[in-house]
Amino acid sequence: MRTLIQRVAGRPRPSRAFLRGVAAGTAVLALASSLAACGGDSSADTSDAAGQSSRSVTVGRSSNGAAKETAIKVAPVTAIRAKLPASVRERGTLVIGIGALPSGSTPLNYIGDDQKTLTGVEPDFGRLVAAVLGLRPELRNSTWENLFVGIDSGKTDVGFTNITITEERKKKYDFASYRQDNLAFEVLKSTKWDFSGDYEALAGKTVAVGAGTNQEKILLAWQKKLRGEGKKLTVKRYPDNNSTYLALAGGKIDAFFGPNPSISYHVTQSASSPNPTRNAGKFSGAGGTLQGLIAGTTKAGNGLVKPIAEAINYLIEHGQYATWLSAWNLSNEAVESSEVNPPGLPLSNS
Repeated sequence: MRTLIQRVAGRPRPSRAFLRGVAAGTAVLALASSLAACGGDSSADTSDAAGQSSRSVTVGRSSNGAAKETAIKVAPVTAIRAKLPASVRERGTLVIGIGALPSGSTPLNYIGDDQKTLTGVEPDFGRLVAAVLGLRPELRNSTWENLFVGIDSGKTDVGFTNITITEERKKKYDFASYRQDNLAFEVLKSTKWDFSGDYEALAGKTVAVGAGTNQEKILLAWQKKLRGEGKKLTVKRYPDNNSTYLALAGGKIDAFFGPNPSISYHVTQSASSPNPTRNAGKFSGAGGTLQGLIAGTTKAGNGLVKPIAEAINYLIEHGQYATWLSAWNLSNEAVESSEVNPPGLPLSNS
């Protein structure tokens, strides 16, 4: 969900404009600079999960209105825990890499309004997976680049940071999918137009998009096709999200094409405003021929990916997964099941 320029081995990272949507309190992420180079260990998640009959994981804590705070009960599953490498079971913790430095990205990962809790879609999911495995979640916050350094070195067990599966990444990492990687169109709530996946619906429209982004590449390809058919699609670019949303409210554009999580977040935030918006339809970040997938990422061959995938499937089958997505207004990114190393973005688009 980010630019080709900003992709690291194909992972769509949130755009600069997207990052500006982070609540003011996220600035305190700078406090984490005193942590180790690979990202320090968070002490926020230290309750003992092993041996409990059930555990309550609160998602959306200190989210500054980005999510509906919800307590979710999860029972550790002995049969899945038994499949973990012995070293992880004996340690009793799941070290989870979160690449939220320096400024985070709402609603994916950021410092909450209490100025200390690492909150967001991704940290919450890591906590849920750890609960199924009967492990204490140990969140290690770092920059995006150092997240992978931690996985490579074995200091981090798994990364939950909106990591897209790519064929290039499969050379070094194993993946357990858990969300669709989607883009979306945001329109005013009063607008009846919807996007069902057919670019023909964009004929005659004016659409804003972030410059240099993956979604811009897709939109320009559609524009070229429409021109070949004698039809017009006007593409606009604004310096930031505030300018984009002013243009949308003022009728200067028909829609904004951006990362689905950021649009879901803005829809939530605009609900009580004079110009509420809605999601008018999604499109795979991998393009029209492949559904992009976000995945828990482990070092290849370290024995963690299969039990993590089983833990995700347990959450899907028992309803906690749906509750988590709903709390963050991301139900439209649900997958039917977690797959180990499914097809990723091809090498030509990684």
